[in-house]
Amino acid sequence: MINGGIPLSENHEQMSMPTTYDPKAAEQKWYEYWLKGGYFKAGNKKDAQPFTIVIPPPNVTGMLHIGHALDFTLQDIIIRSKRMQGFDALWLPGSDHAGIATQTKVEQKLREEGVSRYDLGREKFLEQVWDWKEHYANTIRGQWAKMGLSLDYSRERFTLDEGLSKAVRRVFVKLYEQGLIYRGKYIINWDPAARTALSDIEVEYKEVQGHLYHLQYPLQDGSGSITVATTRPETMLGDTAVAVHPEDERYKHMIGKMLVLPIVGREIPVIADEYVEKEFGSGAVKITPAHDPNDFEVGLRHQLPQITVMDESGKMNEHAAQYQGLDRADCRKQIVKDLQEQGVLIQIEDHVHQVGHSERSGAVVEPYLSTQWFVKMKPLAERAIEAQKTGKGVHFVPDRFEKIYLNWIENVRDWCISRQLWWGHRIPAWYCEDCGHVHVASEDATACSSCGSANLKQDEDVLDTWFSSALWPFSTLGWPEQTDDLQRYYPTSVLVTGYDIIYFWVARMIFTALEFTDNIPFKDVLMHGLVRDSEGRKMSKSLGNGVDPLEVVEKYGADAMRFMISTSGTPGQDLRFRWERVEQARNFANKIWNASRFALMNLEGFNYEEIDISGKLGTADRWILHRLNETARDITRLMDAYEFGETGRVLYNFIWDDLCDWYIEFAKISLYGTDEAAKKKTQSVLAYVLDRTLRMIHPFMPFISEEIWQHLPHDGETITLAAWPTYDAQFEAPDAVREMTLLMDIIRAVRNIRAEVNVPMSKKIELLVKPTDAGTETNVTSNLEYVERFCGTSKLEVSQQVSAPNKAMSAVVTGAELFLPLAGLIDIGQEIARLEKEVEHLTKEVERVDKKLSNEGFMAKAPEKVVEEERAKQRDYSEKRDKVIARIAELKEA
Repeated sequence: MINGGIPLSENHEQMSMPTTYDPKAAEQKWYEYWLKGGYFKAGNKKDAQPFTIVIPPPNVTGMLHIGHALDFTLQDIIIRSKRMQGFDALWLPGSDHAGIATQTKVEQKLREEGVSRYDLGREKFLEQVWDWKEHYANTIRGQWAKMGLSLDYSRERFTLDEGLSKAVRRVFVKLYEQGLIYRGKYIINWDPAARTALSDIEVEYKEVQGHLYHLQYPLQDGSGSITVATTRPETMLGDTAVAVHPEDERYKHMIGKMLVLPIVGREIPVIADEYVEKEFGSGAVKITPAHDPNDFEVGLRHQLPQITVMDESGKMNEHAAQYQGLDRADCRKQIVKDLQEQGVLIQIEDHVHQVGHSERSGAVVEPYLSTQWFVKMKPLAERAIEAQKTGKGVHFVPDRFEKIYLNWIENVRDWCISRQLWWGHRIPAWYCEDCGHVHVASEDATACSSCGSANLKQDEDVLDTWFSSALWPFSTLGWPEQTDDLQRYYPTSVLVTGYDIIYFWVARMIFTALEFTDNIPFKDVLMHGLVRDSEGRKMSKSLGNGVDPLEVVEKYGADAMRFMISTSGTPGQDLRFRWERVEQARNFANKIWNASRFALMNLEGFNYEEIDISGKLGTADRWILHRLNETARDITRLMDAYEFGETGRVLYNFIWDDLCDWYIEFAKISLYGTDEAAKKKTQSVLAYVLDRTLRMIHPFMPFISEEIWQHLPHDGETITLAAWPTYDAQFEAPDAVREMTLLMDIIRAVRNIRAEVNVPMSKKIELLVKPTDAGTETNVTSNLEYVERFCGTSKLEVSQQVSAPNKAMSAVVTGAELFLPLAGLIDIGQEIARLEKEVEHLTKEVERVDKKLSNEGFMAKAPEKVVEEERAKQRDYSEKRDKVIARIAELKEA
């Protein structure tokens, strides 16, 4: 065993860390190890507080993209940290059947084989879709593994699972019985290629160069005409009125009169409705109730006929007169020609406008009057609004999204939930062929509940994918059964998702959860932005700027991708993907690896049980423990606030600067020295700090942290279950911080001077340090070995009585003046010029602080601590400037 760790046969010898880190080997090895050990399974800590995330289920339509990588990485960071903090952490995986998206993919595949779904029939076609699902569900699992996601696969769910299907039926039936689900005619988004209704989120709006056609409709009595404008002249065949504003003086005398619809010859009325904007265009609008959602509402108010002039494939139907059978695009060309010949098309303008396209098929979406199933949303919305406004609702991060959410649910419209597809949850409604009764039930119907007839036919349609997805937080835990998982892990703790589906998924989960569980589905909602390319453009196939997360993993390793993507943005904001940032993250991983190899080389024979950080410690040892303590406190606070970008910055600075660039260098003095007691203490501190550092970085970089941790002296089977570092007051050492700050300032200043005059570190120098007080003098003299080693001195004098040599380079740090006699190596004129620049810089700093302290608004609002910090800066900058000015005078005199 490695000091309480895993058996050597399952790992490496403690001292065998390779010179370079191999992500591929480590990633496969450790993921298999974690799965074999069951370390991701929830339920092993019966007395622990539960913490739950249910994964936003990816569609089984293909490969995961870089947006998924962001979403899943953030969740994994949260769940890994909570698991280490002692929670009974459940991250439940799953995938979504994604009705239209998946069916479209399979139909496309079949078309390439020369077959349609109608050739196969419903049952055979669904077999093909299930095969597709299995293939891509396995693909997604493989991608999850490559990303290192710590999912509890024993609880994996699919939206068409038997249990979830039962939940869907239960919800449908209950809402139907409450009168909240109904069937009726309404304008919906229609995809004429896929021949199905679409939800709003399945419609992509693209800017299209089109035309605005101005048509003249003559009054039936010959007393004049009204001009209307349209971008879709083919829909005029279904016009049943022309509307004007009731207070528009131009048309008041025409209200109630009849117009003659060109080409068709049908008479239609002039109606008055406040929907019309009298200042816009001609102030008159053609009303086509069956082909426009706004016209549909106007038509209901005025009891206008609803004339559908197209069929489900987008071809003109029997109501389209001589255009029957033409595709809508061909009909437009022909009708424009005919209207011109009749003299009623008086103008054609170029017109750029937004046109809805099906996200899946790419077809232009048609507003279409159709008989569909709907959910009445107002009653459900009222409960969600009340919960949010009484403080019992969901906490949005960032909180600005609460307003967006409330604005939508306060203005919500009824939801069309039926889809003309074969893949999905079939609507549990049966129609009696004998008496016409509609039977809705959770179980398959065998006899009409009204007349007893067995002559029943189930509704052909399936439910919108979002209907089953809306139940995801509780259906996946076993609802409607009161399972142990449901009672323990619900409501869930946090949902992580993109802001682009706040209406279509987040809101619907809240509605349904409140209605069916009397509780919110999750306590927090963390909204992240989109991953854009380096120029800020949305990633798309047409631009060819998409990024495959597995390509990133292949090139730089999963840890580099995870760290880059999770720490590059702030909640709710889009982030730009830059390859150079992935490379920086890879370099960061290498820095950790190299520092750990150094530590291991100096921990040979050192056991975990030997770690002793009590008793007398050196300044550097106490300082790094203090900084570790601060870092643990700060990143825990930041992660609880979902500030992963700031967490990454704090971790990066601590590891790269404090641990690697400073502490490890300082530790070499003890590690290479002859004082065995001091060496043991430094080994203890080094082992302890590195162990805790790896634990803090583990949620972000799980693979490299496990690989290194298993080589180090450690306790436990896996870092995945290691305890999270917490703040410990015993490590507070402000005096060590002051000492180290002074030492680091001196070393930096001397190294900067060396660089300015091109004096290499190999050349020893003389250094005189003039402390401002006895305390500073003691600090320096008690740590002379650090100054001598890292400043490269041949002679070092530390005294308040130091006299500045005539010819010397100098620097001022907080608490001391430094002099480097460099006769023969320095041009005094150049040194004076350098110091004058320093005076200029310090003067600007003094003026900046003076301006802030003289600002009445700042002084009134700023906390006293902040004001005192600014005053301290003012004194510090002023003292430094005075000393530099004095030094300039000395040099000029010399």
